[in-house]
This record gives sequence, C-alpha cells and structure tokens, in this order.
Amino acid sequence: MFSAQTFLFALLGGILPALFWLWFWLREDKKRPEPRGLLLFAFLIGMIAVPFVLPFQKLSLVYFGSGALTIFLWAAVEELFKLGGAYYAVLRRKELDEPIDAVIYMITVALGFSALENTLFLLDPLLDGNFVSTIITGNLRFLGATLLHTLASATVGVAIALSLFKPKWHHWLYTGFGLILAIVLHALFNFFIIKSDGEGALVIFLLVWLGIIALILFFEKIKRIRLNSIQ
Repeated sequence: MFSAQTFLFALLGGILPALFWLWFWLREDKKRPEPRGLLLFAFLIGMIAVPFVLPFQKLSLVYFGSGALTIFLWAAVEELFKLGGAYYAVLRRKELDEPIDAVIYMITVALGFSALENTLFLLDPLLDGNFVSTIITGNLRFLGATLLHTLASATVGVAIALSLFKPKWHHWLYTGFGLILAIVLHALFNFFIIKSDGEGALVIFLLVWLGIIALILFFEKIKRIRLNSIQ
C-alpha cells in the first residue's frame, strides 16, 4: 500500500547513493569548488527532468514497441533532457569559467536525474513489501545505472570542456559528437542489460566501471587545461 513513509524510504534510497557519487566527483574539483547553491540547483534540475522524460518514453513504447528502436529513443530522450537541463541550470552562465566545470555540472545533473529515477525503481518492491528485492535493486542501480548516467553525461561534459574556449562552431561540433556518443553508450548499456543473463550483466557493469576509470583520467587531463594554453 502506498504511503508517505514508503515514498520517503524510496526517495532516500534514490537520493543518498546519488549524493555519495556527487561527493566523490566533487572531490576531483576540490581546489576550485563550484558554488553549492548552483550545484544544488543543477541536481534539482536533473530530478525535475525525469517527469518530462517519462511521457516521451511511454509514447515511443506505444508507437514502436519494445524493440531496439525504443531502447535507442529512450536513451536519446534522457540524454537530451539532461543536457537541456544542464544548459538551463548553468552551462549558459558566467559561472562556467573553466573547462572542468562543464564536466562537474553535467555529472551533477545526471546524478539528480538518477536519484529520482532510482526512487521510482525502488517504489515497486517497497510497495510489495519485498525488502530483499529493494536492496538488490538499490545496489544494482548504485553500481550500474547510476554510473551509466554519470558516464554518459560526463562524456558530453568532456566534449564541452575540450571546446570551451575554442570558436563557437568547434563548441557545437564537439557538443554534438559528445551527445551522440553518450546516447550510443546509454542505448548499448540498456540493450545488453535487457538481453543478457546474470553473467553477461556483470560483464556490462565491469565495462561501465572501466569507463569510469577512463573518466577519472580525463578529469586529470582537463584540470590541466588553462585558458592561456587554448586560446
């Protein structure tokens, strides 16, 4: 039975892991941290994007069924709304004054999106009283889907970071390429998770973790970029 307490448990189960990952990534930028208010705004924008995404995903399911095209469209809608939310929240603002900021804010929006999405995934087992399934679902989302959202949005953030002080056409080209790559990564993850067995899912999770390691290396590269070296 649905209750405020059930929703609160699901919300905490969705938000707390996302906040842990946000803390982890913010440590990568601890020398020049971003304004907390702006980070909170970006996180909330990510959460707000979820209700706008759901109708588009339902329509694609109705019109195209549950095949590969729908999986691709679901990923595309999510990545487009996350990028749109990040642009509205901060990417168009003067606070975006160094390349690493683009990655930080894209990750923040992605984790906000993941927090509410995870909450919705946790509601069903909680409503059924299946706490074991709730824990398993939460752990899988923590180790898999949440990191996938982070990796996909960070891919766009890296593209923006590498083009931040370049001519505008470079910026749009890099951002477009980053967005396409993010959609492909997201769609492939969803496709193989749906089609794979338990052992295959572990391989996919491992690939996501390898992607996260690569992202950490990119962080170090982007942090060394200076305005006077790329003008």
